[in-house]
Amino acid sequence: MPVLNGNAAMDKILSVAPMLDWTDRHCRYFLRLVCPSCVLYTEMVTTSALLLGRDPERFLEFSGAEHPLILQLGGDDPHAMHAAGRMARAYGYDGLNLNVGCPSPRVQKGSFGACLMTTPDLVAELVAAMGESGLPVSVKHRLGLDREEDYAALRAFVETVATAGCRHFIVHARNAWLKGLSPAENRDVPPLRWDWVHQLKRDLPHLTIEINGGFNDLAAVTAQFSAVDGVMLGRAAYHHPLLLAEIERALGRRETLPEPEVILSGLIAYAERWGEWLPAPRLSRHLHGLRFGQRGAGAWRRFLGTAEPGESAAKFLRRGMSLLD
Repeated sequence: MPVLNGNAAMDKILSVAPMLDWTDRHCRYFLRLVCPSCVLYTEMVTTSALLLGRDPERFLEFSGAEHPLILQLGGDDPHAMHAAGRMARAYGYDGLNLNVGCPSPRVQKGSFGACLMTTPDLVAELVAAMGESGLPVSVKHRLGLDREEDYAALRAFVETVATAGCRHFIVHARNAWLKGLSPAENRDVPPLRWDWVHQLKRDLPHLTIEINGGFNDLAAVTAQFSAVDGVMLGRAAYHHPLLLAEIERALGRRETLPEPEVILSGLIAYAERWGEWLPAPRLSRHLHGLRFGQRGAGAWRRFLGTAEPGESAAKFLRRGMSLLD
C-alpha cells in the first residue's frame, strides 16, 4: 500500500547521497537498475580537480542511464564554480550540488565543505556562480557546526543562500564537529535533529527541503514524507540497495521488487560493453548488498572475493549468476 497517493507521491524526492570512493559511475549504474526513479549524485569533485587536473573526463563522464544525475562540487572560489558549472552543463548533467557538509580535515584545509557554513554570503556567491550555468543548483549542508545549537542561525543561513537563487536544500540533520571527530564519527556521534529540518520546511514552505541522516529502514524513511519534500539515503542505500526499491513501492511507483537475477543480468550487459576495460573488482565491490537479508547472502559475499587476476567484470558476473538461481 503506498504511503502517499497520486501527485503527492510523485512529487516526493528519493535520492542517494554523494559518497566519496563509493558512488562512482559503476555504483550509480547498479543503483539505477535497482531504483529507476531516484536521483543520483556523483562523488564530490573539487573545482581544482576539474580545472587544473590532467584528466577531468574521468570525473565527469557517465552513462546516459544514470539520469537524473547531479554533479556535487567542492570549492570556495566563485570563478572556479562558474567554470565547473559550465563544464557540467556541457557534459549533460541534470543539476549541480554544492558541498557545505563535509567535515574532513582535508576539506577544511581547502576552506570548503562544512566550514562554509560560517560564511553564508560566500555560499550565496558560489551558488550564484554555479547558477550561471543554467543548471538547477542545490546545497547539501549540516544543521550547524561543533556543539552550537542555534536553529535561528540555520534558518538565516538557508534564507541568505536562497537569495542567490537556490531553491533546494538537502539538510544532513546533524551538526558537523570540525574538531575531535573523524569523518566517520561525524556521521554518527553528533545528535540527530530531524525536528529542525521539519521546522525549516514549515518556516520556509516555498523552498524544497530534503532530509538526510540516520535512515536505515523503510518505516523511518516513509515517516518523513509528510514533513519534508524528500529523503536522501547514504550508506543504507549502499549496504541495502533494495531498500530503494522498497521505498519506490511504498510511494506507488512500482508494484513489485526487482529480482536480483534481473539486476545482475543488467549489470552483465553493462560490463560487456566495457569489456576488458572494466576489471571485476571495480564493479563487484559495489555489489555486496545485492542479497542483503536474503537466503544465500553469505555465499554471495564470499563469491565477490573470488575474482581471478585480470578477470573482466562481465566474465566474473556471469560466473556469479549461478548463485542467484
